[in-house]
Amino acid sequence: MEFLVDMVTTVPEGTSGETVEDTKRREAARTKELAAQGHLQRLWKPPEAPGEWRTLGLFNATDEDELRQVLASMPLHVWMTVAVTPFKPHPSDPGIGRPAD
Repeated sequence: MEFLVDMVTTVPEGTSGETVEDTKRREAARTKELAAQGHLQRLWKPPEAPGEWRTLGLFNATDEDELRQVLASMPLHVWMTVAVTPFKPHPSDPGIGRPAD
């Protein structure tokens, strides 16, 4: 099943720059692992408001519980607010290889 995940990251005030950079490095490594496992399909950077750190991601998981586990494995998750939208295939979708309902 595919999910659109809107992730807004807010770094707590007073967090050291070193901690932020280390967490971002670990996040990048974990993102590559999730892509290799087939969980993460795409990431986008939508227009952001000043001071906002936002990412949209297209994820694959068997269900929302598995998706929540995947998201929890991401190092930035402790600073994220996420909104999840599950997708089902549309009968008129011209895409090839879409998962069956």
